Amino acid sequence: MAMNMIMDAAFVPASEALSRIIEEMVATTNAARDVLVKKESFAEVSSYLDKIVPVLRELIKKKVLNFESLNVVIEILNREVKVAKELTLECSKRNKVYLLINCRSIVKRLQETTRKISRAVRLIPLASLDLSSNINEEINELCDNMLNVEFRMAIVEEEVLARIDSGIQERNADRSYANNLLVLIAEAVGISTERSTLKREFEEFKREIDDAQLRKDQEGAIQMDQIIALLERADATLSLEERERKYFSKRNSLGHQPLEPLQSFYCPITRDVMVDPIQTSSGQTFERSAIEKWFEDGNTTCPMTMTPLNREIIRPNITLRKSIEEWTDRNMMIMIGSMKSKLSSDEEEEILECLSQLQELCEERDLHREWVVLENYIPILVGFLGRNNSLIRSPVLSILYILAKDSDDVKERIAEVDNSIESIVRSLGRRIGESKLAVALLLELSKNDVVRNHIGKVQGSILLVVTLSNNENPQVAIDARELLENLSFLDQNVVQMARANYFKHLLQRLSSDGSKMSMVIALAEMELTEHNKSSLFDDGVLDPLLHMISHGNVEVQQAAVKVLHNLSSLPRNGLQMIRDGALVPLLSFLYHHNASYPVLGQEAALTIMNLAVSASSPEADGIPVPLLQSDEDIFRLFSLITLTGSNVQQSILQTFHAMCKIPSATDMRAKLIQRSAVPVLVQLCELNEHNNLIIRANAVKLFFCLTGDGNADTLVEHVGQRYLETLVRIMRNSDDDQERTAALGIISRLPKDNHQITQWLLDADTLSIIVKFLTNGSSMNQLIENAVGSLCRFTVSTNIVWQRRAAEAGIIPILVNLLGSGTSLTKQHVAISLAQFSQNSIILCRPIETHQGFLCCSPPPEPGCPVHVGVCSVESSFCLIEAEAVGPLVRVLGDPDVGACEAALLALSTLIDAERLQSGSKVISEAQGIVAIIRLLSSHSFELQEKALHILERIFRLEEYKRRYGASAQMPLVDIAVRGTGTMKPLAGRVLAHLSVLPSQSSYF
Repeated sequence: MAMNMIMDAAFVPASEALSRIIEEMVATTNAARDVLVKKESFAEVSSYLDKIVPVLRELIKKKVLNFESLNVVIEILNREVKVAKELTLECSKRNKVYLLINCRSIVKRLQETTRKISRAVRLIPLASLDLSSNINEEINELCDNMLNVEFRMAIVEEEVLARIDSGIQERNADRSYANNLLVLIAEAVGISTERSTLKREFEEFKREIDDAQLRKDQEGAIQMDQIIALLERADATLSLEERERKYFSKRNSLGHQPLEPLQSFYCPITRDVMVDPIQTSSGQTFERSAIEKWFEDGNTTCPMTMTPLNREIIRPNITLRKSIEEWTDRNMMIMIGSMKSKLSSDEEEEILECLSQLQELCEERDLHREWVVLENYIPILVGFLGRNNSLIRSPVLSILYILAKDSDDVKERIAEVDNSIESIVRSLGRRIGESKLAVALLLELSKNDVVRNHIGKVQGSILLVVTLSNNENPQVAIDARELLENLSFLDQNVVQMARANYFKHLLQRLSSDGSKMSMVIALAEMELTEHNKSSLFDDGVLDPLLHMISHGNVEVQQAAVKVLHNLSSLPRNGLQMIRDGALVPLLSFLYHHNASYPVLGQEAALTIMNLAVSASSPEADGIPVPLLQSDEDIFRLFSLITLTGSNVQQSILQTFHAMCKIPSATDMRAKLIQRSAVPVLVQLCELNEHNNLIIRANAVKLFFCLTGDGNADTLVEHVGQRYLETLVRIMRNSDDDQERTAALGIISRLPKDNHQITQWLLDADTLSIIVKFLTNGSSMNQLIENAVGSLCRFTVSTNIVWQRRAAEAGIIPILVNLLGSGTSLTKQHVAISLAQFSQNSIILCRPIETHQGFLCCSPPPEPGCPVHVGVCSVESSFCLIEAEAVGPLVRVLGDPDVGACEAALLALSTLIDAERLQSGSKVISEAQGIVAIIRLLSSHSFELQEKALHILERIFRLEEYKRRYGASAQMPLVDIAVRGTGTMKPLAGRVLAHLSVLPSQSSYF
C-alpha cells in the first residue's frame, strides 16, 4: 500500500512533464508549416516529432515512468524541443533575407537538435511498453535516421552566400554585381524582383541590425553591416536622391585639387602606385604582379632588405589597399567633376578627346559610371546627339549605353531629358556604325518599363527598328528583334509593328483573350501586300481567325471575316484555306448571320468567292480542288441568291462562275442545271436597274458557263424572245466587255437548228451588232471567238435568205480576214461559216450570158468563176474564190488545232464536189493546198487523217495530180493502210490504188 502511494507520487510530475513536451512538439510541427526557409528540412523534423509523440503518450498511458534514465530523457527532450520550437518560430517571423544569410547556422542548429532528440528517444525502454516487434523496429529505425540526418543548403542558397562572401572579401563596389546579387537573393527566398518589393525587403533586413545589436550579437551585426554595404550598391536599395546626398556630401568635402600619392603607395619594384598591394615575410609591401615576377625570375630574397623570403607567406595589405583606393577615388571624383567644362569647348577636337576619356573612365569601374551620372553629365551628352558630327554622336551613344546598362535609375534619367529618346531614334536611320550603337542603347533602355513606354511613342521609331531587324549586320538584327520583343508589351506598339510589316507579335496576340479584339480589328484595317498576306499565312494566322468567327462576339467576327477576305485574295492562301477546311465555318457563318448582320454576310460571301477563284487559279496546277462537296451545300448556297441583298448575290454568282468556268467542272454545272438554277439566272439577266447591272453581268457569265457541255438543248425551254432581246440589248449597251462576251457566247451555243431562235435574233438586228464587234478592232479573243461562233447560225446552208442577209452585211470579207489573225477557235468558226456559204455557191452562181449578133458590136463576155463556171461574187453567190479565201484556208491547215484544220478541210472540200473536181483541185493546188492536205496524213488525230483521206481520194482520181503529188503521199498512205483504224484502211487502200501502188481489186477495199 505504501509502495503504491510512492509510485503515484512519482508518476504525477513525470507525466505532466511528458505531456508538456508533447504539447511543445505539436506546437513545433504546427509552426513548421509557416517557416520561410528550409521548408523541406523543417517538414522532415516535424515528421520525426509526429512519430515520437505516440511513444511518449504510450509511456504516460502505461505508467512506465520508473526507469533510471527518465530524468535525462525529460531534460533532453524539454531542452531540445524548446530549441526546435524557437528556431521554427524564428524562421517563421524574421526577415527572409536575414534567414537566407543565416541559412548555414539554421541548418546546423536544426541538425544538432534532431540528433540530440534521437539520443533521448533511444534511452526509453521500449520493451516495457509491450509493443510489437515491428513497431520496435520502426522506432529504432527512426532513431537511426534522426541520428544520421544531414540537412543541406540548396544550390541557390550556397551560391548566394558564396557571392556575398566574395563581394565582402574583394570589396566589390560594382553596381551590376549588387543588382544581380539582389535579384538572386529575391529568387532564392521567393519574393518579387519588382523594385519596390526589393527595397521594402532590404529595409526590413536593415532593421535586423538593430535587433542583432539589442541581442548583443556583435558578430552578426558586423556581418550584416558588411552585407548592407554590399547590397546598397544595388539600384533598388537606395533612391537616386539618397545616392546624390551621400555623393555630394563626400564630394564637397574633398576640395577641387587632386592630391599627390603618398610614398607608401608606390611599389618599390615598379615605382608605380599599387593596385593590389601584398606584404611579404620581410614585412615589405609590393605590387602583387611585381613580386610574383620577382620570384619567377629566380630571386629568393627581399628586393628591399635582401633577407630571404618565404614564398608561401604572402598576404594582402588590406589597410594600404583601402588607403590607395580612397586616394584614387578622391582624385577620380575631382577629375570627373572638372571634365564638364571641357565639353563646353568650341573646339570639336577637344570635345572628342574629353568624350574618349570619359568613355574610358565609364568602362573602367561601375563607381565611375555612378559619379558621371551624379555629376549630371546625361543632359550634356544628350545635347550632343543633336550635333551634325557623327564622330561626336557615336561616342555619346556608347557612353549613354554604358551608363544605362543594368541601372533603372539611369535609364529613367536619360528618358527625362527633353527629346532624348527622339534624338536616339534619329540615329537609327543613320550610317550602320551609328545605328548599331543607337539600337543597342534603345534595347538597354527598353528593359525599363517607364522608358519602354516612351520609345514606342516616338514617331517612326518602330518602323526604323523593324527595318533594322533585317539588317545585314547580325548583331544589329538581333538587337532590333529583341528591342521589338521588349516593345511588344503594348498593343499599340504591336499594331505599329504590323503596319511596318512585322507581324510576329500581332500573331501571338491573336490567340490571347486579352488583346485579340484590338489586334484583329487593326489587322482588318491594314492594306496588306501580297508578301504580307503570304507571310501571315505561313506564320499560322488562319487557325485563330477561324476560331474567332466561330466563337467571338459580333465585332470580333466582323473583323476576322474581313481579314480572311483580304488574305484569301491571294490564290495560294485561298487554296490553303480550302485544304484546311475554312469553307465549312464560312458557310455556316453566312447562313446564320446573313439576315441579322448583312455586313458580316457580305464579307463571308466575298471570302467564299475568293476561295472559288483560288480553286480555278493557275496556282492550283490543274489539280482539282473541291470546294462545295455536297449537293446540299450547292443548293443552300445558290438558294441564298434569292434571299439576300445585292452584294451577297453578286459574290455568290461570282463564286459559282469561278467554279463552273473550269473545263473539268462538268459535274458542278450539271448539278446547277438540275437544281433549277437556269430560271433564276434568266430572271437576273433581265435586270436593268443601275444598282443591279453587276448582278446581271454575273448572271449572264454564269449562264454562259452552264451552256458549255453541249447541254444547250436542255436550256432552250427557258430561252424565249424576251430573253434573247435582253442578250442583244446587253451586247449593244453594256459597258462590261466580259458581259457582252458571255452574251455572245450564249447565242453561239444555242442550237443552230432552232430556226425560231435565229429569226428572233435577226429581228433584233443581232447581225449588225456582231459586225460592229468584228470591225471595231477589239483585242479580246474570246469576244471575237463568240461573235464568229454566233455567226455560224446565220450562215447555215439550209437558209439562203439568212446567208444573203449576212453576206450583204459584209460578213464574208471580215471572216476571211480573221483566218489570218484570229485564234484557233476563231478560225474554226470562220471556216465552218465559209463552208456553209460555199455549199450554196453553185446554185447561186449566175450563168454567163451569150450575146447574139456581130461580135464586134457585142460587149465582152463577163469573166466566169474557174470553179463554179459562172458569174460569181462575194455577196451574191458567196464564192470562196471571189472572196480570196482559198489561200487563207490552206494556211489554216498548218494550225496545230485539230478543230480549225477540220473546219478548213470542210470548206475546201466544197470546191471539189461533183463536177467541180477538176477545177476545184486546180484552185486548191495553186494555193499549195494539196501539199498541206498530204501533210495532214501524218497528224496525230485520226479524224483529221480520215477527212484528209476523203479529199485526197477524190483529188487523186485525176491523173495530173497523181503524177505531181502521188510520190509524196505514198509513204503516209502506206502507213495508214498498215496502222490506221478500221474505216481508214480501206480508204487509204483506194487512194493507193489510184496511185497504182495497190491493185484495184485489193483486199483493202
